[in-house]
Amino acid sequence: MKTYTGGCHCGALKFEAEADVDITSAMDCNCSHCANKGFLLSFVPATAFRITHGNESDLTEYKFNTMNISHLFCPVCGVQSYGRGKGPDGTETIMLNVRCLDGVDLKNVTITEFDGKSL
Repeated sequence: MKTYTGGCHCGALKFEAEADVDITSAMDCNCSHCANKGFLLSFVPATAFRITHGNESDLTEYKFNTMNISHLFCPVCGVQSYGRGKGPDGTETIMLNVRCLDGVDLKNVTITEFDGKSL
């Protein structure tokens, strides 16, 4: 297991996430929301995620389309460092914005395109 730390730009929210392996790949979704914000996503089970500073209840939630994903962002700096949803098997899942993880060099991350626009 590897523990990643991350958070929003202003530091009002910080978190830790445990991944089975190093995050060396990320998903680049072309849906209107992800594309506009430039997200690069990696997924971990909700049980492997914990907030270390701040409170999720202080974040602002945005839902659209099927209303199944909680896009959570800091109301101070506007950064969405993660979201909540369910995986294809129904498991509660955290979608990490890899750009908000400390110490991850994007030059070493393989980007896989995902056609969310067609869903």
